[in-house]
Amino acid sequence: MTKLLLSVHVLAAILTVGSITVAASMFPRYALQAFGDGGEGGRPAATAALLHRICRAYALVGLAVPVFGIATGAQLGVLTDVWLITSLALTTIAAVLLAMAILPGQQRLLALAQEAPSQHVPTQAAPTEEAARSTATRLAMLTGIFNILWAVVVILMIVRPGSTTGA
Repeated sequence: MTKLLLSVHVLAAILTVGSITVAASMFPRYALQAFGDGGEGGRPAATAALLHRICRAYALVGLAVPVFGIATGAQLGVLTDVWLITSLALTTIAAVLLAMAILPGQQRLLALAQEAPSQHVPTQAAPTEEAARSTATRLAMLTGIFNILWAVVVILMIVRPGSTTGA
Protein backbone atom coordinates (compact mmCIF):
# COMPACT_ATOMS: atom_id res chain seq x y z
CA MET A 1 0.00 0.00 0.00
CA THR A 2 2.87 2.37 0.83
CA LYS A 3 4.36 1.92 -2.66
CA LEU A 4 1.02 2.72 -4.28
CA LEU A 5 0.53 5.86 -2.15
CA LEU A 6 4.09 7.01 -2.81
CA SER A 7 3.70 6.37 -6.54
CA VAL A 8 0.49 8.40 -6.73
CA HIS A 9 2.09 11.16 -4.62
CA VAL A 10 5.15 11.40 -6.87
CA LEU A 11 3.15 11.20 -10.11
CA ALA A 12 0.73 13.87 -8.90
CA ALA A 13 3.64 16.11 -7.92
CA ILE A 14 5.36 15.71 -11.28
CA LEU A 15 2.22 16.21 -13.35
CA THR A 16 0.58 19.01 -11.40
CA VAL A 17 3.37 21.00 -9.78
CA GLY A 18 5.57 20.57 -12.83
CA SER A 19 2.82 21.88 -15.09
CA ILE A 20 2.13 24.85 -12.82
CA THR A 21 5.78 25.82 -12.57
CA VAL A 22 6.24 25.76 -16.35
CA ALA A 23 2.96 27.53 -17.16
CA ALA A 24 3.37 30.17 -14.44
CA SER A 25 6.95 30.83 -15.52
CA MET A 26 5.92 31.35 -19.15
CA PHE A 27 2.86 33.46 -18.36
CA PRO A 28 4.42 36.94 -17.82
CA ARG A 29 6.17 36.92 -21.21
CA TYR A 30 3.03 36.04 -23.16
CA ALA A 31 0.87 38.40 -21.12
CA LEU A 32 3.23 41.29 -21.94
CA GLN A 33 3.17 40.33 -25.61
CA ALA A 34 -0.64 40.37 -25.42
CA PHE A 35 -0.45 43.86 -23.95
CA GLY A 36 1.70 44.91 -26.88
CA ASP A 37 -0.85 43.78 -29.44
CA GLY A 38 -3.23 46.50 -28.26
CA GLY A 39 -5.79 44.18 -26.70
CA GLU A 40 -6.67 42.78 -30.11
CA GLY A 41 -6.75 39.26 -28.69
CA GLY A 42 -4.08 37.68 -30.90
CA ARG A 43 -2.02 34.59 -30.33
CA PRO A 44 -0.10 35.95 -27.29
CA ALA A 45 -3.38 36.80 -25.53
CA ALA A 46 -4.76 33.34 -26.21
CA THR A 47 -1.53 31.73 -25.00
CA ALA A 48 -1.51 33.80 -21.81
CA ALA A 49 -5.15 32.91 -21.14
CA LEU A 50 -4.38 29.22 -21.70
CA LEU A 51 -1.39 29.34 -19.35
CA HIS A 52 -3.58 30.96 -16.67
CA ARG A 53 -6.24 28.25 -17.10
CA ILE A 54 -3.54 25.57 -16.77
CA CYS A 55 -2.31 27.13 -13.53
CA ARG A 56 -5.84 27.36 -12.10
CA ALA A 57 -6.88 23.84 -13.07
CA TYR A 58 -3.68 22.14 -12.00
CA ALA A 59 -3.71 24.05 -8.71
CA LEU A 60 -6.99 22.30 -7.84
CA VAL A 61 -5.79 18.89 -8.99
CA GLY A 62 -2.48 19.54 -7.18
CA LEU A 63 -4.27 19.25 -3.86
CA ALA A 64 -3.75 15.52 -4.33
CA VAL A 65 0.00 15.98 -3.78
CA PRO A 66 -0.11 16.83 -0.05
CA VAL A 67 -3.08 14.49 0.52
CA PHE A 68 -1.17 11.48 -0.83
CA GLY A 69 2.03 12.77 0.77
CA ILE A 70 0.42 12.80 4.21
CA ALA A 71 -1.09 9.38 3.59
CA THR A 72 2.34 8.06 2.58
CA GLY A 73 3.95 9.69 5.63
CA ALA A 74 1.36 8.07 7.88
CA GLN A 75 2.04 4.65 6.34
CA LEU A 76 5.78 5.13 6.87
CA GLY A 77 5.32 6.49 10.40
CA VAL A 78 7.21 9.72 9.70
CA LEU A 79 4.47 12.32 10.23
CA THR A 80 6.33 13.86 13.16
CA ASP A 81 9.74 13.98 11.45
CA VAL A 82 11.15 17.49 11.05
CA TRP A 83 11.86 17.09 7.32
CA LEU A 84 8.24 16.17 6.64
CA ILE A 85 6.81 18.95 8.79
CA THR A 86 9.14 21.42 7.04
CA SER A 87 8.05 20.07 3.66
CA LEU A 88 4.39 20.47 4.60
CA ALA A 89 5.00 24.03 5.82
CA LEU A 90 6.80 24.94 2.57
CA THR A 91 4.04 23.29 0.55
CA THR A 92 1.45 25.35 2.42
CA ILE A 93 3.42 28.55 1.79
CA ALA A 94 3.70 27.67 -1.92
CA ALA A 95 -0.03 26.95 -2.13
CA VAL A 96 -0.94 30.22 -0.42
CA LEU A 97 1.45 32.11 -2.70
CA LEU A 98 -0.16 30.51 -5.74
CA ALA A 99 -3.73 31.10 -4.59
CA MET A 100 -3.33 34.57 -3.09
CA ALA A 101 -0.69 36.21 -5.30
CA ILE A 102 0.21 34.36 -8.50
CA LEU A 103 -3.25 33.47 -9.82
CA PRO A 104 -4.72 36.91 -8.94
CA GLY A 105 -1.63 38.56 -10.48
CA GLN A 106 -2.18 36.61 -13.68
CA GLN A 107 -5.81 37.72 -13.73
CA ARG A 108 -4.75 41.36 -13.26
CA LEU A 109 -2.26 41.14 -16.09
CA LEU A 110 -4.83 39.54 -18.40
CA ALA A 111 -7.28 42.31 -17.50
CA LEU A 112 -4.65 44.96 -18.23
CA ALA A 113 -4.05 43.39 -21.64
CA GLN A 114 -7.77 43.45 -22.42
CA GLU A 115 -8.08 47.07 -21.32
CA ALA A 116 -5.06 48.20 -23.33
CA PRO A 117 -5.94 50.72 -26.02
CA SER A 118 -5.96 49.56 -29.57
CA GLN A 119 -2.99 50.74 -31.57
CA HIS A 120 -5.52 52.32 -33.93
CA VAL A 121 -7.22 54.42 -31.20
CA PRO A 122 -4.44 56.18 -29.26
CA THR A 123 -6.77 58.58 -27.41
CA GLN A 124 -8.52 55.84 -25.48
CA ALA A 125 -7.78 55.95 -21.72
CA ALA A 126 -6.13 52.73 -20.56
CA PRO A 127 -3.35 51.40 -18.38
CA THR A 128 0.17 52.12 -19.45
CA GLU A 129 2.64 49.54 -20.59
CA GLU A 130 4.69 50.44 -17.51
CA ALA A 131 1.88 49.20 -15.27
CA ALA A 132 1.81 45.93 -17.20
CA ARG A 133 5.60 45.57 -17.00
CA SER A 134 5.54 46.25 -13.26
CA THR A 135 2.84 43.65 -12.73
CA ALA A 136 4.66 41.13 -14.94
CA THR A 137 7.95 41.69 -13.10
CA ARG A 138 6.30 41.17 -9.72
CA LEU A 139 4.54 38.08 -11.03
CA ALA A 140 7.80 36.65 -12.39
CA MET A 141 9.43 37.20 -8.99
CA LEU A 142 6.57 35.51 -7.13
CA THR A 143 6.64 32.60 -9.57
CA GLY A 144 10.37 32.25 -8.99
CA ILE A 145 9.80 32.08 -5.24
CA PHE A 146 7.05 29.48 -5.79
CA ASN A 147 9.45 27.41 -7.91
CA ILE A 148 12.24 27.66 -5.32
CA LEU A 149 9.87 26.52 -2.57
CA TRP A 150 9.03 23.42 -4.59
CA ALA A 151 12.69 22.76 -5.36
CA VAL A 152 13.45 22.82 -1.63
CA VAL A 153 10.56 20.42 -0.95
CA VAL A 154 11.88 18.03 -3.60
CA ILE A 155 15.37 18.19 -2.07
CA LEU A 156 13.93 17.48 1.40
CA MET A 157 12.05 14.50 -0.01
CA ILE A 158 15.20 13.07 -1.59
CA VAL A 159 17.84 13.70 1.09
CA ARG A 160 15.60 13.44 4.11
CA PRO A 161 17.19 12.29 7.35
CA GLY A 162 16.76 8.59 7.86
CA SER A 163 16.40 7.97 4.15
CA THR A 164 16.04 4.31 3.23
CA THR A 165 18.20 4.84 0.13
CA GLY A 166 21.37 4.99 2.21
CA ALA A 167 22.46 8.17 0.43
